[in-house]
Amino acid sequence: MFYPPSLDLDTAPELDVLAIAAHPDDIEQTCGGALLRMAEAGYVTGALDLTAGDMGTRGTPEIRIEESREAARILRMAFRENLKMPDARLENNISLRLTLMGVIRRLKPKVLILPYWEARHPDHYVACNLGFEAAFLGGIRKMDDFSEPHRPFKVIYASMYANVTPSFVVDITPHFEKRMESLFAYASQYGEQQSGATLFPNKEEIYDRLRSIARFYGNLIGAKYGEPYVIKETMRVDDLMTLGVRTF
Repeated sequence: MFYPPSLDLDTAPELDVLAIAAHPDDIEQTCGGALLRMAEAGYVTGALDLTAGDMGTRGTPEIRIEESREAARILRMAFRENLKMPDARLENNISLRLTLMGVIRRLKPKVLILPYWEARHPDHYVACNLGFEAAFLGGIRKMDDFSEPHRPFKVIYASMYANVTPSFVVDITPHFEKRMESLFAYASQYGEQQSGATLFPNKEEIYDRLRSIARFYGNLIGAKYGEPYVIKETMRVDDLMTLGVRTF
């Protein structure tokens, strides 16, 4: 079911969880652990990269897409695709919204993971708004007469690099090392090389930073490693006896 991930939108399965991000390797850093956890629980997961990172200092679009496929295999995704939108020039315009809307209608995800809506890189917050608006349009029948309308039930935001209090944290303790393996599948970005050496930390430093962040969020829920997420809706609780994370 998971090996290898489908790279063809026409034959891709309908998804339980779809993560959308601006560049290859964004998803691995921010929500890879949760995606792997969901896949191992039997849910059908996938990822959609909006650009191939062609403005990046390292690698080429072709190499980065190939690396993303290996990362998808490690994370047991059922689907991964790259829409090859313009890197560093990503815009939330009607043409790209409709393109993305069509993909969302085709994949029919129940849960949509987007980047947090504030970020240093403009592509990241544009990807957030673009994804949200495309998902909303996907539910309007008259937007497209040739596909069935669909909106995800839930939109959540990966807030790993945002200085905000998470709405919830996913325990990724059993999945942290695989998440890091999927990130380092991008050898063009994280392998030892001269190109961009003064701009990028080395592999060991990246591992240490991400481990520290995951430890911080894990500590908030009494776990070793965690991934933070934000939702805009108020969470509903029907049974006070099932609340997680102890007070004392």
